[in-house]
Amino acid sequence: MNELLLAAERALSYGLADEAERLYRRAAVEDPASSLALVGLARVALERADDAGALDLARQALALEPANEAAARLATRLEEVLRYRDAAQAAAQPAAPKGAPRP
Repeated sequence: MNELLLAAERALSYGLADEAERLYRRAAVEDPASSLALVGLARVALERADDAGALDLARQALALEPANEAAARLATRLEEVLRYRDAAQAAAQPAAPKGAPRP
């Protein structure tokens, strides 16, 4: 199991997201209680600019292991990023004229 996680880390560090994902998924199948595999998959999602997917995986890792500090930091940071992004998008929306229905 550790060999799979190390190989996945190595692949991700070399920018081989597909290989890293394959290895992290295999680790998750071999050990369904592995929060480390889920954090790795979250990092792959981040590599692919899938912040919402990464957050979901980080939360799954926390559900498996609430003491996983990497999962906690990742989830907290992604929640901040998504909150900020949502606020920025809302602020960029043009104001509707008074009485006009909002989309």
